[in-house]
Amino acid sequence: MKSLQIGDLTVSLPIIQGGMGVGISLSGLASAVANEGGVGVISSAGLGLLYSKSPAEYCAASIRGLKEEIRKARAKTQGIIGVNVMVAMSNFADMIRTAVAEKVDIVFSGAGLPLDMPAFLTRESRTKLVPIVSSSRAVRIICEKWKSNYDYLPDAVVVEGPKAGGHLGYKNDQIDDENFALETTVPQVIETVRQYEEKYGKRIPVIAAGGIYTGEDIYEIMKLGVSGVQLGTKFVTTIECDASPLFKQRYIDAKPEDIRIIASPVGMPGRAIDGEFMHLVDEGKKHPKSCPFNCIKTCDYKKSPYCIMMALYNASKGNFNKGYAFAGAKAYLSKKITSVRETVRSLIEEYNNRENGEKRISIG
Repeated sequence: MKSLQIGDLTVSLPIIQGGMGVGISLSGLASAVANEGGVGVISSAGLGLLYSKSPAEYCAASIRGLKEEIRKARAKTQGIIGVNVMVAMSNFADMIRTAVAEKVDIVFSGAGLPLDMPAFLTRESRTKLVPIVSSSRAVRIICEKWKSNYDYLPDAVVVEGPKAGGHLGYKNDQIDDENFALETTVPQVIETVRQYEEKYGKRIPVIAAGGIYTGEDIYEIMKLGVSGVQLGTKFVTTIECDASPLFKQRYIDAKPEDIRIIASPVGMPGRAIDGEFMHLVDEGKKHPKSCPFNCIKTCDYKKSPYCIMMALYNASKGNFNKGYAFAGAKAYLSKKITSVRETVRSLIEEYNNRENGEKRISIG
């Protein structure tokens, strides 16, 4: 695999570890991936739950928690560390501002269009800004807004397909439609990005995400012209992943039929592993009585079937009677717990085997 260049950052292993909340990808997983040459990503979602003792402290604890996780990751690695911030979060501005102040290398942002991200940079900032999109139209909107309002273009773009885990930037009827598949969208995004590269003379690498699990997957999607890939699900079943062992075991036990699309209180469809909690939701037996955190801009607890922040937090601790695990479409391929180093080595080996196999075929 060729290295990935994002501005003045050289990523020797062109793999970004996806940001997974609540409490799935923190400093432990992020630093381990960064030590292998990839980009380790801390999820900012729900840090206020992990670092506070009461809902009233949620906002302040989120800031404190993000600072702490970034600093802990820095103490464990000299590699590249990123932070994922969802646009849908009510403390979006706090999390972006904190990440920039802590001089994190990259901020990734999706679950909505991050139209004002450059506003949080200062003249001294070296932090790279990378939006996560699901269409070439979204890329165009972001580039036009950023250039017009801030004279700034994305330092890279992540295009996430409908096989990703967690929140999806697609309507339900688009998820299984080949017209919206990652393999269809990637060339469209690359073409749109190329127009801005040529017009403004700035290199904007495109990174593919969503349903990429094996080295073979990486090889196939990179043939379409992307400069790197983002993987989340693959890194859940690692020793260094910050989730509980019970959360990781949920992936290992999952069968293809267990991976399902759910309706999230965020207002977007999501992909998760079926289980006890989701059955109760389907039966209409889970309704929040109040909103203790006001964590999601688009969530109305009076209409919401459950509190997503508490559901994801409970799952991260292994309590699946009160929560569920987000997961990519290929989570059922998870078979055992390995280290990040072993995981990366297997990806490289699978990639090289596929590449060498194609070379032999072309020569023959």
